[in-house]
Parts: sequence; C-alpha cells; structure tokens
Amino acid sequence: MSKKAWGGRFTKSTNHLVEEYTASIGFDYKLADEDIQGSIAHATMLATQGIITVEEMDLIIRGLKEIKKEIEEGQFEFSIALEDIHMNIEKRLIEKIGPVGGKLHTARSRNDQVALDMHLYLKKWVKQLGIRLAELIEGFIQKAEENIDVILPGYTHLQRAQPILFSHHLMAYVSMFLRDLERLQDSWKRIDLMPLGAGALAGTTFPIDRKQVADLLDFQGIYANSMDAVSDRDYIVEFLSHASLMMMHLSRLSEELILWSSQEFQFVELDDAFCTGSSIMPQKKNPDVAELVRGKTGRVYGHLISLLTTLKGLPLTYNKDMQEDKEGMFDTVQTLDGALALMKPMVETMKVNQEKMAKSVKEDFSNATDYADYLVTKGIPFRQAHEIVGKTVLYCIEQKKYLLDLTIEEYHAFSDQVEKDIYEKLQPEQVVNARSSYGGTAKESVFVQIEEAKTKLQDLQGFFS
Repeated sequence: MSKKAWGGRFTKSTNHLVEEYTASIGFDYKLADEDIQGSIAHATMLATQGIITVEEMDLIIRGLKEIKKEIEEGQFEFSIALEDIHMNIEKRLIEKIGPVGGKLHTARSRNDQVALDMHLYLKKWVKQLGIRLAELIEGFIQKAEENIDVILPGYTHLQRAQPILFSHHLMAYVSMFLRDLERLQDSWKRIDLMPLGAGALAGTTFPIDRKQVADLLDFQGIYANSMDAVSDRDYIVEFLSHASLMMMHLSRLSEELILWSSQEFQFVELDDAFCTGSSIMPQKKNPDVAELVRGKTGRVYGHLISLLTTLKGLPLTYNKDMQEDKEGMFDTVQTLDGALALMKPMVETMKVNQEKMAKSVKEDFSNATDYADYLVTKGIPFRQAHEIVGKTVLYCIEQKKYLLDLTIEEYHAFSDQVEKDIYEKLQPEQVVNARSSYGGTAKESVFVQIEEAKTKLQDLQGFFS
C-alpha cells in the first residue's frame, strides 16, 4: 500500500521509476527557507483564526525552526520518495512533534504552497540582482569619469565610423543597464502578489485571513482569483525575459572586451585575475570570463523559451508540467548573479590603452563625415559634399595617406572651397567635441549623461536597498 500523503485512494505503491522521474526534491530543496517561512506565517494565521490552538501553533513553529536549522547545518535527509520540499519538511515535522504536525496543511494545498515559495524566492533574488546590477552601473560610471578624455574609434558594421569618447561608449552600457534595472523594479508589482489561500484551485472552506498572511510575509498584494493564483507563472516568464535582456547586454559587452583585448585591437588589457592561460601555448592570455558570459547567454534564452513552451498548452489550473518552472529559474538566477558579480571587477581592473586608441583614430577616415559637414558650411549641398569626400578618400587610399596628411593643394583638386582651417576641423578632439547635441559624444554631453545616470541610479537604488 502507498504511504504517500495522497495515498488513501490508491491500492499500489508508486513504481520506483515514477518516483525518480516525477520527484522535484533534487532541485526544489532550494525553496526550503521560503517553504518554512510561508508555513510559519500560515500556522500563525490558523491560530489567529481559531482553526488550530495557540499551543499547536507554538509547537509547529518551534518544529519548523528546528528543521530549518537542520537543513542549514546539513543534517536534514531529503527523500525522493517524499517527492518535493513540502512533503519532506511536513514528514520531518510530524516525526518531531507528532500528529499535530499534520494540522499545518489545513486550508492549503501544495499548489498554492509552491506558488507562494516561488514568489518568495523571486522577491529575494530580484532584490539581490538589482543590487548587483546597480553596483555594476556604478563601476561603469566611475570608469567613464576616469577616462573622460580618451578617444577611440566608433564602429558600425564593425568598420571604423566616427571617433567617440571611450566614456561615451561606456555610458551606452550604463543606459542599457539602467533600463534593465527599471524592468526589474517594474516586475516587482507582479512578483509581490500572495497566492496562499487559493487552495488547490477553488479556495477553502476554512475561515482563513489571507491578508494576515500577506502582511506577515511582507506582500503588498493578494491574488484576486484562486485559479489564477495557482496557475500563474507570468511573473517567472517576465523575470526570465528580463534576465535574457540583461544577459544579451552583458554578452554584447563581453564581445567588445574580447575584441578590444585581442592583439589586433589592443585597446584594453584585462587583469590577469579574470583571464586564463593555455595548457599548450605558454604565451596565451584568454578572456575566458567574458567568453563564458557570452556563452551562457544562450542558456538563459533557453530557459525562457522552455517555460513559454511548457505553459502554452496548459488548461487551468495546476498541471504537473508546471514543475518544469523551477530548474530554469534557479539556473537563470545563478547564471545572472555570477555574471554580474564578475563583470564589475573585471571592468574596473582592466587597463585602458589610451595611446593605442588615439593612434587608431589618427590612422583611419573616421573624420570623413566632418569633412563633408565642413563643405556643407561652405554652401555645398550635402549629397555633392558626400561625393567630393568619397573621391578624396579614394585618392588618399591610392596615395597611402589620410585626410590630415593632404596638402591644401590636394584638397583643392576636389574642391576650391577648402581652406586651411580644415586641419583643425578634422582633428579627432575637434571631431568628438563638435558633437555636443544632447546624447552626443562631446565631453560636455558625456558629463550630462553621467550626472543624469547618477540621479536615476540613486532613485532606483532606493527601491532595491
């Protein structure tokens, strides 16, 4: 005969292969703290409502706290036969305090219990990830301030396009990460909903007080519909979506760090502490951390698509398929937390090769647009100016020169409107600082970006602290 909590209706024990295949304790043990936290609040409410006695409540809470200590000290034995974290804890509680432990499950189901655990888990980790992300943003802002005058080539199509400030480039990532932080903050209102009290799907006949449980667990909202409460996983999908965007931004950054630290670019040098070597090539210094962040991005994307696929055909309310919501979420939290924790010190400690960047912007045609703009100020239509500059660049390529190498006579071969002030106009510093429009790469514009980012970050940090 089955000894399961639900075994009264069954005449056979569960096949051991079924137990192994359907058990979730191999991963949902991570919800132990949340499960105990929710159970203590539930027991408190049951006593307040007179559903159990105060003495029974005290016994249950004391037992749960002892179990929590056992788990923390590695003394708790998890059992696959007991399926999940809920039944493992309940079984141990009954062992410790006797039949009264079985009263804890009054007026709740594992359906609303696990939903509660997942909400509590994400509440904890969204705050932690927000703090990590805010620290990364602070690191980028500091790096931008330290390198405010450094100029490097800006790229489109991975071809040199226009010179920009390195600080401007860093602030582009600050803008991305601030949006990520705002998304995490916005997702909170969907995560901060309390599902307990929904029962299996239809509520309960006991006179429970869901608001008291919400207050005890610091939830600001309560699910209005019991069926929605146990079947909703939108908040996890949303988190995985936001995590995918964050990983995408980190992956783009990683790609640039990998390129910039290569022999071909030599724009930056990553600290030895964040690189590895080769087992066969002694000279190698590999940007493995950046590469692994880039590689793990696909892993997070996969968890998002997996959960969306799991949910797409499920009728209301709870289905065993929904057990698949946990591993992807746990792994995404761990992956993202690790990436954010590593990226901050890696960027803070990298050396910026200002000389190499400066040399690069002097040995290219990234000032060509400014030459065209210069001709426009002389009354030449932009399309005509574009053609003149294109022909001038072609001439330079053939002569193995750059625009600043040309004599005034060579300029006049393409346009007699060019004067000697062209040499000042085409200097990298002048090209950069001429772009002083809001959001541009001029030094004064970057200062504005930095101050605005600091203000926005401060406001967001208040929420996550």
